[in-house]
Amino acid sequence: MSLLSAVAIFLFIRIFLIAAYHIPSESMEPTLLVGDFLFVDELSYGAHIPFTHWKIPGFTSPKRNSIVVYESPAQHCLPNAPCIYDPQDSTPIVVKRVVAVAGDTVYMRKGMVYVNGIAQRQGFGAITDPLAQDDSSPYYGWQHAFEVKGSRFGAPPAVPSHDNWGPLLVPAQHLLGLGDNRYRSIDGRFYGFAPLANVRGRPLFIYFSFDTQDWKFRFGRFFSLIR
Repeated sequence: MSLLSAVAIFLFIRIFLIAAYHIPSESMEPTLLVGDFLFVDELSYGAHIPFTHWKIPGFTSPKRNSIVVYESPAQHCLPNAPCIYDPQDSTPIVVKRVVAVAGDTVYMRKGMVYVNGIAQRQGFGAITDPLAQDDSSPYYGWQHAFEVKGSRFGAPPAVPSHDNWGPLLVPAQHLLGLGDNRYRSIDGRFYGFAPLANVRGRPLFIYFSFDTQDWKFRFGRFFSLIR
C-alpha cells in the first residue's frame, strides 16, 4: 500500500467514522472525568465535512439518556450579569447527556428532571453539590419563549432557577443536553436547545485517562464503554 493510500484511508476514518475528544471539565462527573479521552462515532448521527457547514446524513438520531458530543448554540455574556462563558469561544464543542428530544415536555422540580411528566431518576449516577444553592440566573431568560402554560404539568415559575424551571417544549430538530454533574455544568439550561445539525457524534469508549491532579494514569478506565 502506498503512503498516499494510507493517508487517504486515515483521513477517511478520521473525517467520517471516528474522532477523538477529551474531557476538560467536571460537568459529566462521575460518568466522565477530567482527563478522559474518548473515541467518538461520527458516522451514526451524520459526519461533518471539515471546513464547511455541510453534514452527511446519519442513519439514527440521539435518544434520551444517551451521551452526545455537539457544538453548543452560541453563548454570549450578558451585559448585567457575571460572564459564565468563555468569551474566546462562543460555540464550544461539549459532551452532555440528552435528557429530552423534539416534542418532549421537560421540566425540573426540586432538582428532579421530568420528561412528559415522568421523573427521570439518575440511575447513571448524577451527583449534586450539598453546598449548592437553588439560584436563579439571567441566563435562564431564554426559557420563557418555550414555556408551556396551562398544561397538566403545572405552571412554570415566574423566575426560573437552577432546580425549578419549565415545563418547556423541545422544538423540532433539537435536543436538550444537561451535564450529569448538575451543579458543575454549563449546559442547555443556560444556552438553550441544541440543533440536531450541531451534533458531532456518539462517544463509544474511553481509550485513555489521566488524573491531572494526582498526576497518574487511570488504567482502570482505559477502553471502558461509555453509558
